[in-house]
Amino acid sequence: MGPDRAPLPGQPPVHVDFGRPGWNLRRAGAALRVDRRTVVVCAALVTAILALGVLTLGTGSISLTPAQVVTALLDPESDRRARLVVVEWRLPRLLFAMVCGAALAVSGALFQSLTKNPLGSPDVIGFSAGSYAGASVVMLFLGSANYPAIGAGSLIGGAAAALVVYLLAYRNGLHPFRLIVVGIAVGAGLSSLTSMLLLSVDPQQAMLAATWAAGSLSGLGFEQLVPTAALFLLLLLCSVAVVRPLTHLEMGDDMAVALGVRANRVRLAGTVVGVALTALVTAAVGPIAFIALAAPQIAQRLTRGSTTLRIAPAALTGALVLVAADYTAQRAELPVGVVTVCVGGAYLAWLLARQYATRR
Repeated sequence: MGPDRAPLPGQPPVHVDFGRPGWNLRRAGAALRVDRRTVVVCAALVTAILALGVLTLGTGSISLTPAQVVTALLDPESDRRARLVVVEWRLPRLLFAMVCGAALAVSGALFQSLTKNPLGSPDVIGFSAGSYAGASVVMLFLGSANYPAIGAGSLIGGAAAALVVYLLAYRNGLHPFRLIVVGIAVGAGLSSLTSMLLLSVDPQQAMLAATWAAGSLSGLGFEQLVPTAALFLLLLLCSVAVVRPLTHLEMGDDMAVALGVRANRVRLAGTVVGVALTALVTAAVGPIAFIALAAPQIAQRLTRGSTTLRIAPAALTGALVLVAADYTAQRAELPVGVVTVCVGGAYLAWLLARQYATRR
């Protein structure tokens, strides 16, 4: 490793031991430290996503070998039938899985950093239920099924749920455990309200909304993918902007304030970005559970980091998990939301048992 900072004239270089191998990059007066293990983990995750993506693109009623899939992707003059199946029919679904998985994982990382608790994901603290309720109101009572309307309903519902949770949990400050408990209660209430709405409308409308609520990546094309990916990239940049102040907040408000962080503004910004990421996915494919809960924790264990808020590993882990869930869903002929609920439920039970064991 190189010196951490330039030495004074006549003095030897100053080295700082970070406890982990990495690279120090300096250019034009700016310095950046890159953790070596994080880079290796991200490279491995990208490789796994690409490999699993090739298998996914070859899965379906028309089976294709990995060689046929790669040829169809890279060679425009290849077999037209294979290229139609791979590029036009299946590639948008794969890209949707990657974008949505990454968005949910980043949202979960933001909320777990805000609450300083591995249970602090939008699934658990009620924000996903708020987005689902808002989208359901748009579909059931406004009769709209287009993406902008559902997206607006999801965003408004998620923001309203976040506001209610915040107001109920705030007592001389915002305690993370209180936020989670109140969020669970609000989420349960919103889920009950959504079920009541489904029972109060025409059965055909209710069936349409219930099918969407299962969470599915089928039937999506490039016309839906382009705006979703553009909004995700914008929100990803916003999430990167709040990483450093949120990391300071994990050390405590006093320390963060001493470093010049405006705690309340940072929490508000992190909450808005996290809710918007969840609403984006909910509007596009329906509610996908437990990716936001599990992916940041898996990424933290892979990188062996001291903080949950590592955007790149979390996003890549979320993309890999949702691509794997969609591959399983296609082979089992199930909506992807059903697969994530089954796997995520087992993970949540393990996480709760582990949390209880460590506190004894």
